[in-house]
Amino acid sequence: MLKKSNLFVAALTCVLMLPFVTVAQSSDFGNWLIYIGSKKVNSKWNIHNEIQFRNYDAIGDLEQLLLRTGVGYNLSENNHNVLLGYGYINSENYSGDTTEKITVNEHRIFQQFTSKQKIGTVSLTHRYRFEQRFVESDFKMRLRYFLAFKVPLLKTEEMPSKLYLSAYNEVFLNTESAVFDRNRVYGGFGYQINKNVRVEAGYMSQLFETSSRDQFNLITFVNF
Repeated sequence: MLKKSNLFVAALTCVLMLPFVTVAQSSDFGNWLIYIGSKKVNSKWNIHNEIQFRNYDAIGDLEQLLLRTGVGYNLSENNHNVLLGYGYINSENYSGDTTEKITVNEHRIFQQFTSKQKIGTVSLTHRYRFEQRFVESDFKMRLRYFLAFKVPLLKTEEMPSKLYLSAYNEVFLNTESAVFDRNRVYGGFGYQINKNVRVEAGYMSQLFETSSRDQFNLITFVNF
């Protein structure tokens, strides 16, 4: 009989393969492929790097390419971090109901504060981010608050669990009219491959002012 952890890994592998199985199918259900890395320079300083490949369909219909980097400083060991960052975002937006796309480029400067805490076995992450957005010829500012939960699964007394449940909510607020920008709700499962690498697969729903959108997310986290 297979162990529960082996069954979970097999199920997670099937989920990870879903976007590639549906590559030929046209769908409004989007897909995000995400890499998030952090390079520890020393006990105080770290370098953040991030790549997100966002698709309208399962895969292959580019919605947005996001590149983000930044330099962070630990106010306390592993629990409180401030970061100054830069992002480049290339968006491919459909024009109305047509199949034609309009390319929009954005340069973004952001400042963020991240705080981590534990309540029993549950890990919590709070992130506060302030963005200055240069979208073509427009300048916009936005505030974001992110709250994430990470809960270990199948934990035993002999061995800490490599499997976990992940969930978060993030709200986006503009500084001008139409203050509400969007809200993201995410839930998924993760696997800690080793002390430096973990992967997640999950479902995210985005609520906008007048619409909503869902997508399947694949995320790889690397600390080195």
